[in-house]
Amino acid sequence: MLVGIGLMPHGNPVLEPPDEETRKLARVLNDIGEAFGDADSYVLVSPHNVRISDHLGVVMAENLISWLGFEGKELPGEWKTDIELAEKIYRAEKEAGIPIVDLNFASRSGQYSRWPLSWGELIPLQFLRKKPLVLMTPSRGINRKTLVKAGEILREVLEESGKRVALIISADHGHAHSKNGPYGYRKESEEYDELIMELINEDRLGELLEIPEELISNALPDSYWGMLIMLGAMRKGDFELKESAYACPTYFGMAGALWVRKS
Repeated sequence: MLVGIGLMPHGNPVLEPPDEETRKLARVLNDIGEAFGDADSYVLVSPHNVRISDHLGVVMAENLISWLGFEGKELPGEWKTDIELAEKIYRAEKEAGIPIVDLNFASRSGQYSRWPLSWGELIPLQFLRKKPLVLMTPSRGINRKTLVKAGEILREVLEESGKRVALIISADHGHAHSKNGPYGYRKESEEYDELIMELINEDRLGELLEIPEELISNALPDSYWGMLIMLGAMRKGDFELKESAYACPTYFGMAGALWVRKS
């Protein structure tokens, strides 16, 4: 059963908040961790793990190992993959015609079946109690409707899994908020982030599909594709937004939001 959804950023500032807006965001992230404390597993969708040009990836390695922090921030740890759930997700998506690949490294199973984690996974995981998880990686080369369909199939699998599962979408938003940042300043980053928060807070997430490609391209988010999977997972369910927050202490926007199942 899909018990809820957490939209979580992966920027270092949420670990040591420099201002009140970011502290509020960190509180929301802590609340997400508390809300899903009794979950059996997580499905974590991240834009910063393996990059595949035109497929969705699901990691089948048994051991998920901290490897790559951001800007020198080390976050050690090791997590286990929920192999049973990962296999169910992979098979269901494959049978439905979703372009998906299963991913492993070194060994099919056992201690040498290992997969690296980046800041895209490690930072959200700092706010979550340690559970088995399924790591998925969305491709920007998959069309919008297919990503939404992938989310719909994902929800069906979770509903039939016999487990209480929380869906975590790791996402940062516009990456061009500051002329001193690596991408410079683009007004579209502000426009995109404001729109995303409106859609979240006004229960209008269906409008994600209507965002112009030009705005997405110029805003430089990494959130859009994972949020389409999230939209699909939410479509046939009854979820209530409990809280949300936004902060932009550096050059990229960060948002947190918690949805819980009503029934």
